[in-house]
Amino acid sequence: MSRLQDAFKKRKAFIPFVTAGDPTIEVTKKVILKMAEAGADIIEIGIPFSDPSAEGPTIQAASERALANHINVDDIFLMVQELRKELDIPLVFMTYINPIFVYGVDKFMSRCQEVGVDGLIIPDVPFEEKGLVADSCKKFQVEHISMIAPSSKERITMIAKQAEGFLYVVSSLGVTGVRKDIQTNVSDILNKIRAVSPIPCAVGFGISTPEQAKTMARNADGVIVGSAIVNIIAEKGEQAPEYVYQYVKKMTDTVHQELSTSV
Repeated sequence: MSRLQDAFKKRKAFIPFVTAGDPTIEVTKKVILKMAEAGADIIEIGIPFSDPSAEGPTIQAASERALANHINVDDIFLMVQELRKELDIPLVFMTYINPIFVYGVDKFMSRCQEVGVDGLIIPDVPFEEKGLVADSCKKFQVEHISMIAPSSKERITMIAKQAEGFLYVVSSLGVTGVRKDIQTNVSDILNKIRAVSPIPCAVGFGISTPEQAKTMARNADGVIVGSAIVNIIAEKGEQAPEYVYQYVKKMTDTVHQELSTSV
């Protein structure tokens, strides 16, 4: 069992997201430490990119702020290397294929292994094109986390059978962002996955409140939250780490408690 899958073994997992370098790399590091202190089970770190096609306005703006600060991939690797002196929970990068290609696929994966990045989410690499990174991921023991969306339909079984780490189940069509209501019948998607694979399933896109997290955690193995956290950072700036701690603590308490009603 991988470190990522192990994070789902004893309880439902809460997975917060942060854009690296927004507003500074120093603040990002403090935010990540506070997320871990608040009980996060896996932390997703976004590598800022100029054309983040899966992201809504909130995370797009965070990427723009980080890039304006001249953040680069090496800065982020160094941050993770420093964090690993204090943290042992799984860390996952969310990035796009262009930064990986520019850096060099093998060089990127090798550096991930070296600093302790457990997995990668690459939204613009569909399952059918995972060969772009699959061999390098395997070589350097970095798990490529697949995404399943409501539009995946007949592809769900195929993706689930070959998934590793965990599956990122997209709750809604469109881009990331806070949503008042999530209309997708996520349970149907989860049932299709579980019919063919025991892979843990974490649901993301649109979740922002404890009530939404509780609803998703009843059926999913984990809950992913990004835009709501990025909004806090955008509003609070240098003071964000403590506010993020309070939010993540409330969400982790909700998600972790759900285990007692599902076993």
